[in-house]
Amino acid sequence: MDYEYVPLRLPPNVDRLTATAQLAIQAEFSGWELARVQLFRDGTRKVLLRRRLGAAHQPGISY
Repeated sequence: MDYEYVPLRLPPNVDRLTATAQLAIQAEFSGWELARVQLFRDGTRKVLLRRRLGAAHQPGISY
C-alpha cells in the first residue's frame, strides 16, 4: 500500500488532551491516521500522520 505522509510538530504548551482532539479531528475529516509520535524532553511532540493514496481526493491538513 502506498501512503502519503505529513509531519507535524506540536509545541510544548499543547497538552496531551488537546493534541489528541486535534489529531482525532484530522483523522475523522481528512482520513489521516497516526504513524508515529516522538516526545522530546522540552515537551515538544513530533507527529507523523499518514493516509492511503486513493482515487478519492480528500482535503489536506489544516494547521
